[in-house]
Amino acid sequence: MPEPVLPGAAHAGDGTVSRPAGHLPQVGEVLAVCAHPDDESFGLGAVLGALSDQATTARVLCFTHGEASTLGETGRFLGEVRAGELAAAAAVLGVEEVALLGYADGHLGEVPLEELAQQVEEASGSAEVLLVFDEGGITGHPDHCAATAAALLAARRRRLPVLAWAVPEQVARTLNAEHGTSFLGRRDAELDIVVAVDRHRQRQAIACHASQSTDNPVLWRRLELSGATETLRWLRPPPRVEKTPEHTADSLGFDGRA
Repeated sequence: MPEPVLPGAAHAGDGTVSRPAGHLPQVGEVLAVCAHPDDESFGLGAVLGALSDQATTARVLCFTHGEASTLGETGRFLGEVRAGELAAAAAVLGVEEVALLGYADGHLGEVPLEELAQQVEEASGSAEVLLVFDEGGITGHPDHCAATAAALLAARRRRLPVLAWAVPEQVARTLNAEHGTSFLGRRDAELDIVVAVDRHRQRQAIACHASQSTDNPVLWRRLELSGATETLRWLRPPPRVEKTPEHTADSLGFDGRA
């Protein structure tokens, strides 16, 4: 049976079609770099779950406790509540370790990038890939943008690939029209990986973040529009490899398209 063409196929200069990979990179360890508790579930949850399922060690570095959120007000300090939610969600997703830092929620962009990048470097350990939100922070949130920028700086120093979760253009356009949001969508030609995912595990992780997910129609609509796939792009691609008639891959199992 011929292999199905995944969405996002782009035409190369020689007239051939360069399709996004239909699988995640086969690596031993990935570090996800996030700004807030729930980013690992709301945004990266399906990808982290899939990585765990393929026996990739997944770890999370989160810069803030998310205490400035206007959702989930309780009698307890919200940052404490969300720290507990993060720990529970990480366990559901199969994340082996979470490093939760204490930077001020909503002010990550005011911290020197050098300082944030140093935190990523120290946390990266034996990670072979950094996993982040797309450039522009998916919605333009300054904290998300700062977390991704810090990961990119650390990755350049450590010569690590950086893989970003991205939102397809049509999904972003629909969300923005329906909810007045500011999602940044990516055209098919900008995407490097379109992977099938099981949303069940992600939804279980999202449920752990009860303070943020109970009244969050944009989240549920985005999951509905995204269906059973997630899209990603290389912000810092893996090394180029020589193509053979049979396959294109390097020793780490990267697709090698970038």
